[in-house]
Formats: sequence, structure tokens, C-alpha cells
Amino acid sequence: MTETLSLREKYKKENAWGLLSSIDLYDCDADLIRNSESIKKFVIELCELIKMKRFGECQIVNFGEDERVAGFSMTQLIETSLISAHFANQTKRVFLDVFSCKYYEPKTAAEFAKKFFKAKNYNLNIHLRK
Repeated sequence: MTETLSLREKYKKENAWGLLSSIDLYDCDADLIRNSESIKKFVIELCELIKMKRFGECQIVNFGEDERVAGFSMTQLIETSLISAHFANQTKRVFLDVFSCKYYEPKTAAEFAKKFFKAKNYNLNIHLRK
């Protein structure tokens, strides 16, 4: 019989230094991903949900000469590392990374992001940092 460990158990057992979640959201609400105030609200609510303490202000910059990648990019320092994202206008995609040396539930972050940005679906990749 093979023992299946939960992510939290694996995190502890492997003495992970940190946890990285890469969340790709597809077919998001165009108005939400093109609005810096919505993005800022998302960051605040995400940090509260996954119990991360924000460090400083959220930085949001709109740029990109190539229409394929043009959109907002966001960074939010947290006391245990960083949350960042890029919001691609043309494809209505969000590429969100949450990295922390404090444990959190990646699926909780992904499901919240999907709901907040009204994404049709998402892909979640999780990596333990050692």
C-alpha cells in the first residue's frame, strides 16, 4: 500500500524552504484584468485569505509594446517573500505566482483567483523550494 502525503505533510517532511504556486488563469473578465484598482483589491483579499502579511504597497505598472503581452504587471512583497502577476490584455490571461517560505494552500489561492477574475479555468503548478 502506497502512502499518499498531503502537500502540507510533504512540505514538513521534506523540510521545504518555501512553496511556489504558478497559477495560469484563462478567459478572464477583460474589465477586471485591465483595472489597477481591481488588481490592488485582489492582492489585498488574497493576502488576507492565505494569511500573508503585505510589506509595503502593491506595485502595478501597465506596459508592453507588443500587443500580445501588453497589460498590467503587479508585484506585492510579503513578509515571507513575494506575490507577482502579469495580466495579458489580448488573451485575457493572468499569470500569477505566489512564493512564500510560510505554508499556504495553493489550491485556495488558485480558486480565489479564478473566482475573482471570473476565469473560465486555470492551471496550477506547485513547486517545493529546498
